[in-house]
Amino acid sequence: MTVAGIFFTIVLLVAIYDVTQKKHAILRNFPVLGHFRFLIESVGPEFRQYIVASNDEERPFTRDQRSWVYASAKAENNYFGFGSDSEMERSSNYLIINHNTFPMLAPHKGDPGYDPEYRLPCAKVLGGYRQRRKAFRPASVVNISGMSYGSLSAPAVAALNKGAALAGCLQSTGEGGISPYHLHGGDLVWQIGTGYFGCRSSDGSFNLDKLRETIARCPQVTSIEIKLSQGAKPGAGGILPQSKITKEIAEIRGIPMDRDCVSPAAHTAFRNADGLLDFVEQIADETGLPVGIKSAVGQMSFWYDLARLIDTTNRAPDFITIDGGEGGTGAGPLVFADHVARPFKKGFSLVERTLRERGVSEKIVMIGSGKLGFPESALFAFALGCDMVNVAREAMLAVGCIQAQKCQTNHCPTGVATQNRWLIRGLDPTLKSARVANYVLNLRKEIIALSRACGVPHPALVTADDLEIMDGHFGARTVTDLFGYENGYGLPSEADRQQIVELMQSRR
Repeated sequence: MTVAGIFFTIVLLVAIYDVTQKKHAILRNFPVLGHFRFLIESVGPEFRQYIVASNDEERPFTRDQRSWVYASAKAENNYFGFGSDSEMERSSNYLIINHNTFPMLAPHKGDPGYDPEYRLPCAKVLGGYRQRRKAFRPASVVNISGMSYGSLSAPAVAALNKGAALAGCLQSTGEGGISPYHLHGGDLVWQIGTGYFGCRSSDGSFNLDKLRETIARCPQVTSIEIKLSQGAKPGAGGILPQSKITKEIAEIRGIPMDRDCVSPAAHTAFRNADGLLDFVEQIADETGLPVGIKSAVGQMSFWYDLARLIDTTNRAPDFITIDGGEGGTGAGPLVFADHVARPFKKGFSLVERTLRERGVSEKIVMIGSGKLGFPESALFAFALGCDMVNVAREAMLAVGCIQAQKCQTNHCPTGVATQNRWLIRGLDPTLKSARVANYVLNLRKEIIALSRACGVPHPALVTADDLEIMDGHFGARTVTDLFGYENGYGLPSEADRQQIVELMQSRR
């Protein structure tokens, strides 16, 4: 056999292997050629460090961040060697976590109290303040944020739901309705957006009868989230390009296939904070489920009204999810992604302070989202007053996303954010679900480790006094000072502290 014949045979065998294996979506979708991606990735750190960029410069997620997610999802060593490569003293907005000189000891494998699943329940009961019939304590403070079937592929949604079941966390459906791919054992937060998919009349208005039908059909739904806006495109409504609308998606949403699916910018069932609270209470009374809201933060007049009405009218959402302007899982107008809505830290702190000044923040489960899927970012959110955090793009990375930023084109190379049949076939939901679960477990593990380093067993006990931000000029300010909190802000009462300690001891 000639050299050319041997080469051709080898390439053919590699191609056959790539197409039939299920571990790597890139190789299934791009046999032979996909290996070059892994080759380039293997020399990428050195190439960027000396020629292009450092490990901390890429966006939206740096190389270090993506490497940590990938390693955590694959249950590989997610440690980094040879110390930090960050310019701590000269970097502005650099986070410093002030550890306790006498941190809490952590049990290791084989020790009494060791939990291999790193369970970390919410310190508050969802629906507890309003005493909803189906109130419950979320088993995980880390949950999967809203990503619709349509924006994501069917295997990706299924992998997220199976992963949520394995990790014991919640999955938000996104505003696109509940699909068959959401029903693989994971508990759901049903997100209802301005398009009312799943509870929609033919004219696009809200339909309570259809909401009842969906709840009866899907007992996996544990709570309902009314989406006012999201970080990527607040004030613009949801957008699903026509190229990504299949017959199945159109049937689930109740929409035509011959045009883009553009949700209205605002709800038609209510038009102000008072109407929103009526809507929340109507759905909660009808279903018994905890009902909350999700919003990016823009003009503060709405939040002032909401806090006042919660304080004076005995109506309240059971949870509030604040999405940062830096968030975004799919596609949206560039100007909205870059310039509309406050970033998470600023937006959340303003809302938290507004609610706390009215004395109502402790009655509501506060949730944060917007690039919070890393241990230090999540701890920052808890210190600001979050009770839970939602992760979206980080969970997409765990499923196999490579940050190609092709979400809007229907040509996602890993099959995560596309409806292209060839590209979708490369994503194995069973394999990827294990990676989602590994990622969530490792994130919880490191959040617990950081909390213990601060001397407390649960991140709900970490306060804004425990964190400092470097200013780039060898100075630092506490988070308490930067965000206008009072000293000791967020410190729980001794009774609440004891309850959280007992909760962590009994979580098994």
